[in-house]
Amino acid sequence: MSLTDDILDHFRGQVAEVKLITSSGGVFEVVVNGETLHSKKETGVFPKAEDMIKKMKELDQ
Repeated sequence: MSLTDDILDHFRGQVAEVKLITSSGGVFEVVVNGETLHSKKETGVFPKAEDMIKKMKELDQ
């Protein structure tokens, strides 16, 4: 499964949109409602689905 699939599966019916914006240079960011939850450019690593789901849940609290 992909990160997108994991997020959509976990938040079934709660996520209105998932958008992929292409770029170059290894940039991969997860942004929710304008807030950056993860930046591969800053950390050097691809995010784990469970970490992104946890951070997304924390936003909703």
